[in-house]
Amino acid sequence: MLKYVDYDIVGSEVPDEITLGITLSNCPFRCRGCHSPQLRSDIGTPLLPAVLEGLLLRYGDAVTCVCFLGGDSDLLALQQLAQLVHAVNSTLKVAWYSGRTFLPSSFDLSSFQYIKLGGYEESLGPLTSRSTNQRFYRLTSRLELVDITHRFWKE
Repeated sequence: MLKYVDYDIVGSEVPDEITLGITLSNCPFRCRGCHSPQLRSDIGTPLLPAVLEGLLLRYGDAVTCVCFLGGDSDLLALQQLAQLVHAVNSTLKVAWYSGRTFLPSSFDLSSFQYIKLGGYEESLGPLTSRSTNQRFYRLTSRLELVDITHRFWKE
């Protein structure tokens, strides 16, 4: 079961989208220099389907995307929540920020339009750094990953 710690409407997590960012706890990664080490703990409120549906009904007209920040601890629940987003509001896009380097072969990408992969490596910096190890992908209709990390970089 996934638990959320907070949520907010953000404009910088997904390029060209106004995003409802939902921060999830129980992160299995231990990235050195992590900006939110408290998210390693199993804290927060269960992100039950009814809770997510309530958030979507409340904020769905104000956002164009829902971004799950975390969720690596329960991939099946994450996929089900992504499907629920589309069931409640088919116009919303879904993004996922993962600390994984690679997606598991069994992971169903069909409910996602964006995925960030890679744990935070302090010496390489965040997505806004040209030296980052993290990658941000847009998924095509054929579920191909197109690297758009450069969209986070300042000219």
